[in-house]
Parts: sequence; C-alpha cells; structure tokens
Amino acid sequence: MNTAPDIAIDRAAQDLFADAPSTTEFNKLRKRLTRQVQTTLNDFSMVKEGARWLVGISGGKDSYALLSILLDLKKRGELPVDLLACNLDQGQPNFPKHILPQWLEKHGIAHRIEYRDTYSIVTDKIPENKTYCALCSRLRRGHLYRVAREERCSSLVLGHHREDILETFFMNMFHGGRLEAMPPKLINDEKDLTVLRPLSFSAEPDIEKFAQAMQFPIIPCDLCGSQDGLQRDSMKRFLADLEKRAPGRKDTILRALSHVRPGHLLDRTLFDFTALDN
Repeated sequence: MNTAPDIAIDRAAQDLFADAPSTTEFNKLRKRLTRQVQTTLNDFSMVKEGARWLVGISGGKDSYALLSILLDLKKRGELPVDLLACNLDQGQPNFPKHILPQWLEKHGIAHRIEYRDTYSIVTDKIPENKTYCALCSRLRRGHLYRVAREERCSSLVLGHHREDILETFFMNMFHGGRLEAMPPKLINDEKDLTVLRPLSFSAEPDIEKFAQAMQFPIIPCDLCGSQDGLQRDSMKRFLADLEKRAPGRKDTILRALSHVRPGHLLDRTLFDFTALDN
C-alpha cells in the first residue's frame, strides 16, 4: 500500500496533464467533462469538506478519467476531500499486476492495491455459458466496502457514466420488470458508506476520447469481456442504434430519469390513487 502525503496531490494532477494535448478540441473536452463532474457533485450534495474518498480504479478508461478529473479539481482547491485510489486485483489469469501500481506511483497518487481471488469463486459458482458479471460485481463491491472502512473513508467513488445508467435502466425494465436505474448517489445497506458516481451525466464516447488523448494504460477485463451475448452488450447495441437513428436521444432519456411523475405511472406505493376519488 502506498499512502503518499497530501502534498503529492498537486504534483500528481500536474503530472497527469503534463503530456496532454494542447489542442482546442481536447481543452473543450476536458472542460466539458470537468464541468459535468462539478455539476453532479453539487446537484447531488456529494462533497463534505474534510471527507475521505476511496476511488475505485479498475484499469479501465472510466476510472482513469474519473481519478484524473477529481485530482485536478483537488489541485485547484475545488474539491476539499482526501482521495485514496484503490485497485482490487481479483486474481484473473494473465492480469498485468504491474501496470496500475507503476502508473499510480509514477504520478505520486496515494493508493492501495488489494488482492482477493474472486475470480476462482466466480468461475467455480457460475457455469461457463452464464454471465459472471452479477456475482463478480457483488464480490468486488463487498471488498471495496471493507477497504473503505479500513481506510476510514466515508464514500466509495466509482466511474459509472451515462451509458452505464441507461443500460441498467433498460435491463431492469426489459428483464426485471421494474423502473430502476443506477443513481449518482446512494447509501449502502449497512448505512455507513455512500456510493458516488460523479461521471453519471458524462457520455462514454467523451470519456473514451479523453482516455485516448491522455494515453492511459488501459487494462481490459478478460473475465466478463470474453463472454458473448451479455444482456448489457445487447442494451449497449440497442442504445447505439437508437442514438444513430435519433441523435440526442440518450440525453433525452437521461433527462426523463430526472423528471419522474409518480401520478402518471402505475405504482400505488408511490402515489395515492385513492385520494383522487370524488
């Protein structure tokens, strides 16, 4: 574990963007993502001064982008919290264990690498032709909660973005029969930690462009990424086709999730329809 002193934060954020493109296009992209994160942090009351956040970093584009933006905001004095990056090494075969520690140490980022062989548990419990994601996610989340408690963090911060939220919404609607998405902020079942998703209103294509420009050392997920026919992949294709046929539709659906009218739905637990009687 590396818990570099807070003074390293300024240098880390500076170093992260030292080799970033100086083009107008990249600067606009960086400002857009930063503005979206700031808005999400404010609108959902995520920031409590002096708090300590555990930022999950998987080695994927989303978590790299999230950590970089948060570090940059902290460097500018606009995010008064302590940040600790955490990677959970889940014991996947051929996982390049050296990449994340080297990148984090290179930039002086306080971090913790936690090894837990959840891979063996998942592959033992789930048949090869079934989806690993649900069990893998639950096990990973449980360990991250534990690490957050051990590190005296009040929040676990994750890199889920607009597409993740929309895919989850349609998966729950089509396959679960319920209107439920992935909220930007929630409290865990034990009521002692909040889960924050500052990239909730950021588009995956923007994050991908940002990650490519920043040249993050991306580590692919070989566990679930190797399986065909996942429900989430189906939803991703569905949304991509919808956006292609009607540009801007993703943002419209996301706005709809922020403007719910319970009296125009069918849930009697959310709206007292009996009160409408004459």
